[in-house]
Amino acid sequence: MKYFGTDGFRGEAGTTLTVEHAYKIGRYVGWYYGARQNRKARVIVGKDTRRSSYMFESGLVSGLVASGADAYMLHVIPTPGVAYETIDGRFDCGIMISASHNPYTDNGIKLMNSEGCKMDEEVLELIEDYIDGKSEIPFASGDEIGCTVDYMQGRNRYIAHLIASANFSLQGVKVGLDCANGSASSVAKPVFDALGADVRIINNAPDGFNINVDCGSTHIERLRRHVVEQGLDVGFAYDGDADRCLAVDDRGNVVDGDLILYVCGTYLHKHGRLTAGTVVPTVMSNLGLFRALDRANLKYETTPVGDKYVTACMREKGYSLGGEQSGHVIFGDIETTGDGIMTSLRIMEVIRAERMKLSELCAPVKIFPQVLVNVRSERKAELDECKPVWDAVRAAEEELGERGRILVRTSGTEPLVRVMAEAETQEAAQAAVDSIVAVVQRELP
Repeated sequence: MKYFGTDGFRGEAGTTLTVEHAYKIGRYVGWYYGARQNRKARVIVGKDTRRSSYMFESGLVSGLVASGADAYMLHVIPTPGVAYETIDGRFDCGIMISASHNPYTDNGIKLMNSEGCKMDEEVLELIEDYIDGKSEIPFASGDEIGCTVDYMQGRNRYIAHLIASANFSLQGVKVGLDCANGSASSVAKPVFDALGADVRIINNAPDGFNINVDCGSTHIERLRRHVVEQGLDVGFAYDGDADRCLAVDDRGNVVDGDLILYVCGTYLHKHGRLTAGTVVPTVMSNLGLFRALDRANLKYETTPVGDKYVTACMREKGYSLGGEQSGHVIFGDIETTGDGIMTSLRIMEVIRAERMKLSELCAPVKIFPQVLVNVRSERKAELDECKPVWDAVRAAEEELGERGRILVRTSGTEPLVRVMAEAETQEAAQAAVDSIVAVVQRELP
């Protein structure tokens, strides 16, 4: 794919990703789902709080209506809110404007099909061809021109859906929320307030520039301090578009996606709600998670890194729980994509039902020290055929034996080779990574 990566069309706003791109995407999507089939398409559009999201929204909507589609505007909402309402409102497709955890200077356009899942690559390829001028489509005219609809009720329905998914009260529970000055700012607090929680919220004042800045799931230090200083029972940090969630336990420790998979997986299995007794992590999940799942007699099936691979595996095999270390967790029985706020509610369900603190629920997992180094390389595509690198990997693996593991892969969105090692000690993991990084830098500069 030329423009669309593992998580949509993403890049620096106004440079890599321009309003012209947004307009053309809107034009093609509006025609493909509408006039191409001699019908009027209904497309739902949401955005995060970046300054540039507003101009991309305008570009997309202009393209949609110019092709004859009706554009329903959700305004600021989490990505999973768009996915939910695409299904609930029976829209032809959904569009989310967001660069997730990236800085405010970046933005992205994520496309979803009518099932609330990532759009098929065949359609994305057709959109790319249109962007590059390889195809033409007609403009709508007369009464065939589309309209825009202010669809705030869709966001309200999404909030109601989250509240209804929780069949428990949070009365008396002190919860900290870090909304990353992003999409969660319009949703998270009303949900926890409705459930009766004592909510202490931070980073909930977006100004167009402060999304993800020293806050949220990518900078969780402030929430850790907040939980400890305020004596809170638990804290949750979301990313810019709120499809990820990391937690902080009652002791101020970070609970990442691996630990969330363990806590929720063992609970669901205990109550007969974990399909095939199987969890779907990625190859980047910590060795400590796999060993803890083994001890709990849970099976697991790993996928490549990327929520689209986790989702594909879950849908193909019918599994009900999967996710990534980054906090992108998918509960397949109730959603089609990762939802940070839903994840935090599912964690609260376990805490309330088991009558245990989050720190106690995580205790059985002994996380191995992990070192990850990103090596910038414009020649990352040569990695698979680079024998010296794989010779270095084998040598490091032999040194670690069963006391650790190594993973070397390329980034799906950046010119990076990622080198990761886990071992029983930080020193052993660092030594393994250093030995491989040196070869990558020499062979793939």
